[in-house]
Amino acid sequence: MTQSPHNTLSERALRYDREHARSLRALAYRMLGSRAEAEDIIQEAWLRWAEVDEATVQHAGAYLSRLVTNLCLDRLGSAAHRREHYVGVWLPEPLVDEEDQWSPGPELQTEFAQDVSVAFMLALERLSPLERAAFLLHEVFDLDFDEVGRRLERSPAACRQLASRARQHVTVDYARREVEDEEHQRLFAAFSHAVQSGDIEALSQVLTEDALFMSDGGGKVPAAMKPMQGAALIAKTFIGFALMPIGRLWQLKPARINGMPGCLILNSETGELIQTVVLAPSVSEPGRIAALYVQRNPEKLQGVVLGEKKD
Repeated sequence: MTQSPHNTLSERALRYDREHARSLRALAYRMLGSRAEAEDIIQEAWLRWAEVDEATVQHAGAYLSRLVTNLCLDRLGSAAHRREHYVGVWLPEPLVDEEDQWSPGPELQTEFAQDVSVAFMLALERLSPLERAAFLLHEVFDLDFDEVGRRLERSPAACRQLASRARQHVTVDYARREVEDEEHQRLFAAFSHAVQSGDIEALSQVLTEDALFMSDGGGKVPAAMKPMQGAALIAKTFIGFALMPIGRLWQLKPARINGMPGCLILNSETGELIQTVVLAPSVSEPGRIAALYVQRNPEKLQGVVLGEKKD
């Protein structure tokens, strides 16, 4: 019995999702720093792929990866203009307890493959679009430079230079340390106690002396307009927010955000998510927090899935 075109398309969509969507989503998120835009890219890639005769494509994965890369490069061109006019600090959209869903897959075990930490995403953000693409395709997705060159329509030598320059920038700006659940719990407990008790000194002691604080409000909600550095200044500022009337309604819940220890801050009366906070652990001083990355932009919090809200 001949299958209907509708059934064939449905089966093709399922195969696309099963075989390719995860790695393509991982690439798009790292390229754009936006889960919403990454999903848009994946949908656009599917629409274009649905119109292609598979018999004419030698390797579907390579074709789709090249398509997503080009779509992301196009998106970054317009994004660059938006970022120039972004109000305050820019941080990526948070991945809460779901970083595995945005990894290229367990078969890729390169140095950067599973990383979606905020520090890593910020390091990528400082690269040019082509540097970012060459770096990700080679260092994260483990493609040789001949293949990277084909996808970027550049020579292998040019792509090698792009990726090398990008790696130098990334390794200067970024360092990663795996955090065990026990340390995650200790960091959250110390942070939560200091915030809920309004104890500036206690929070200052949890932070490293040169700790970094970045808060993204996108011009839509109050947030620090520039990065801050220094434990005492950060503790005073954050506790100041916590002691405001809205802060008295804060409910802190531990969470894993972009693969790092963190917490969700909810409105205890409505269940509304107010902000996510990444408690980035220190590489050189275990048990202390080297950076607080606070996402307050409501548009970037829309994708965070919470439990049932209170009536």
